[in-house]
Amino acid sequence: MRARVSWTLVLAVFLAFPRFQRDRIEEMGFGEIFRIERIRVDSALTQALRSRWDAEATTFVFSWGHMIPSLEDVSRIIGLRVYGRPVSGFTYPYYHDLAERLLELPVDHRSSLIPRVALQVSLGLHEAGKSAGESEDEYLERLVRVSQRELASEPGAEADMDLRRYLVLFLDRLLFAMRGDAVHCRFLPLLEDLSEVWAYLHLPALGRGDLTRPGLVPIARCWDSRRDSRSLGDQLEHLQEAIDSYPYLDVVWQPYLGEGDEGQPWLVQARPYFGRSVWLHALNLVLPLHLYLSQRSLGLRQSVVEFPVRDRFRRSGRSFRGLHDTTDWRERVNEQINNWEYKGKALKSTATTDDAYLQAYALKYGGKVDVTGEIASLRALLYSVVQDREAAQRQTIELLAGAVLRAEEAQRHLEELERDLQLTTEHAMDLQGERDRLRGEVKTTRSERDQLCIRAEAAEAQVAEATKELAALQVQRSPGDQEEVI
Repeated sequence: MRARVSWTLVLAVFLAFPRFQRDRIEEMGFGEIFRIERIRVDSALTQALRSRWDAEATTFVFSWGHMIPSLEDVSRIIGLRVYGRPVSGFTYPYYHDLAERLLELPVDHRSSLIPRVALQVSLGLHEAGKSAGESEDEYLERLVRVSQRELASEPGAEADMDLRRYLVLFLDRLLFAMRGDAVHCRFLPLLEDLSEVWAYLHLPALGRGDLTRPGLVPIARCWDSRRDSRSLGDQLEHLQEAIDSYPYLDVVWQPYLGEGDEGQPWLVQARPYFGRSVWLHALNLVLPLHLYLSQRSLGLRQSVVEFPVRDRFRRSGRSFRGLHDTTDWRERVNEQINNWEYKGKALKSTATTDDAYLQAYALKYGGKVDVTGEIASLRALLYSVVQDREAAQRQTIELLAGAVLRAEEAQRHLEELERDLQLTTEHAMDLQGERDRLRGEVKTTRSERDQLCIRAEAAEAQVAEATKELAALQVQRSPGDQEEVI
């Protein structure tokens, strides 16, 4: 409940900020987180996952092997920038002078902690509790209204103070959550709310999340925690048993396979860091991302690797309370910073089976896990694949035989068509010859007709000439001859 209220408070102040303040937060790379809108913590699932966390190896330990949230999980689920310069610098024995000057709030001199209530009041959240009968939307709207009355509306020193106070609350209560009610001046690790959506994607058979808004980015906007009316103890017991007996074949190792970058421009610059083992930095916290322990999340077979052991960075990174020396972490962990700047180390695997890794895994964790069933299931899966392959080969042979028969039948049909075509061609050639002959006869007939026409015309001319000569002779006769004739 505490984490949920903290998120609502952080979101309320963000929405209460004037536009120029929200733009500054966007420029810092945190804008996508506030598009998630709602985070309802599944305490039972969070505790169940924490019980499987190996702080030495910084991975989850399940019966099927190691699993670890990757930089791609962080980038895709909450839209946080995971590229650029490492978050490193100085840490100091005391922060009260700096905090009083920059925040104008009381700070515990010994632990450098700020009272949470004082920090909330400075942001206008005098009455942060939820009223009886008040819905989540009404609660959020009320917090936004009361916070707006206290926040500076124009750029300036007061606005800078508001933003610094808000970032302390935001980084401590949301991104880098810590135990206790006070707020530390430094930023502590562990993305508390990330593990839930990570479990929805990688362990869907647990059934703890509802995909209510598919297609939104970042992915955390798509999911809601499924409500469970049972007590926290009953839920936790049920989840522990469900994780212990979780089907190996239902584990989703690559939930983003085939996913694009549309609507997620931050992924373009982050992609060179994906799938690589790197060191992560948050001031005095320097942690290795042992992605080589989870090669199956990259589509590889898990090879036998050397399991990590606790080192000096883990111990010093975990210490954040009390007095210590001023430390320049850029100098102290220079090798690890160079590792980040060179984008870590690429992963390769030549293994063809996970068996050897799982056996070493069982020896490492002893009674904590039982991988015998997983090895058996892998072998059963392999046997099933072999059977499927043999069945596929038989089916392929049958299909090929059928194809050969159909090809032979088609060949015979083609030969018949060729014979028919040859006969048709010969008949067409005969018809062509007959047509040529008839055309010749027609041409000859036309020639003869033309000759007859010419002769007829000549005969008509001769008759006309003879008629003219006869008429002339009649005119030339004497009158006596004419009378005699009469």
